[in-house]
Amino acid sequence: MKVDNFRLTLGGKEYVPIIIGGMGVNISTTELALAAEKLGGIGHISDAENGYVCDRIFNTSFVSRKRKKYAEFIDNPDKSKVLFDLAEVEAAQKKYVEHTISQKTGNGAIFLNCMEKLTMNSSSPTLKVRLRAAMDAGIDGLTLAAGLNLRTLDLIQDHPRFNDVKIGIIISSVRALSIFLKRAVRLNRLPDYIIVEGPLAGGHLGFGPDDWHTFDLHTIFTEVAAFLKQEGLDIPLIPAGGIFTGTDAAEYLQEGAGAVQVATRFAITREAGLPANVKQQYLSAEEEDIVINMASTTGYPMRMLRQSPTLRYAIKPNCEGLGYLLENGGKCSYIDAYYKALAEKKPGEPLVVEEKTCLCTGMAKYDCWTCGHTTYRLKETTNRLADGSWQIPSAEDIFLDYQHSTDHSIKLPEPETGA
Repeated sequence: MKVDNFRLTLGGKEYVPIIIGGMGVNISTTELALAAEKLGGIGHISDAENGYVCDRIFNTSFVSRKRKKYAEFIDNPDKSKVLFDLAEVEAAQKKYVEHTISQKTGNGAIFLNCMEKLTMNSSSPTLKVRLRAAMDAGIDGLTLAAGLNLRTLDLIQDHPRFNDVKIGIIISSVRALSIFLKRAVRLNRLPDYIIVEGPLAGGHLGFGPDDWHTFDLHTIFTEVAAFLKQEGLDIPLIPAGGIFTGTDAAEYLQEGAGAVQVATRFAITREAGLPANVKQQYLSAEEEDIVINMASTTGYPMRMLRQSPTLRYAIKPNCEGLGYLLENGGKCSYIDAYYKALAEKKPGEPLVVEEKTCLCTGMAKYDCWTCGHTTYRLKETTNRLADGSWQIPSAEDIFLDYQHSTDHSIKLPEPETGA
């Protein structure tokens, strides 16, 4: 049995049941999402730090304009007045989504991963603009992530595409899903798909830092499936987190999954946004290099490589230019940690900021090497080159391997010269 024996049906349309997860900041690039779409699957882009991403792609000036506007607060720990211009947020979102959607050539779809926890010092207004701008720009689907999203649907319920665009949510428990569904039922707008993310996923986790290993994806998937059956709801379930081979995926599809979401193996493809040297770090990683910590200012635990430069940051907060993770009121635990360390630093000693990191800057600079638990297995998926480095596969190589492989085999890409 293989993935290609199955299809995901959404809105009466069939897709190859492979979804590439939304890895930010711009790791899930336009090119990576389009690779899945071209092959009949679904690719995600992420709207994390959309202004910064636009500046890199289109040479716009969203970040510099914001930094200039709030320059007086650069040395001030009070960031309460550092706010995003909603018109700028809307313009960046539309530009990025339209750029991606306009290049579709296949029978697949492009979804946007939209994180509720990207609070931007004005959580509801900024989230509302991001969602609505993406819908205006023609996005095929919205995946609601990083939070319970209790009122997210309210922000778009009067949009003309409210019942047209596909809407899904990422959850890690029946409880989280049931809370979301109560509001969805009141609005008569159930999700079109549900992504069940297990404890082996990369980045922020919906589990505790000490007890994540007591949970497993299959158990959660089974519990959610039983809950939906009990409630009489027929909504495609999409497991995610640790699905490393096509056979892993096919086994879930045989058990009734609508599709699978995968990301780790695509993070090191040619189309992914990580710099070439960072992709080599991922490919060379061993299992002991993968750690879970509480360095994120969101309060959620994160899985990343222990070599991540961001774990050694002692940089001044860059909220004036970025500030995507400022809580309402301009609060951020990294700001507190930075100024505490600055006050306690003795002359001649280096500045050391403990416990928290500047996630906005770290993600923007590709210094925060978030990863799935199976990252240490990436070396099984490609060829070692003569110089000791690893061959970088294409997204098509990985997608087709998921789609057609059997017996937990992994088809390596065709060797390059010198491999």
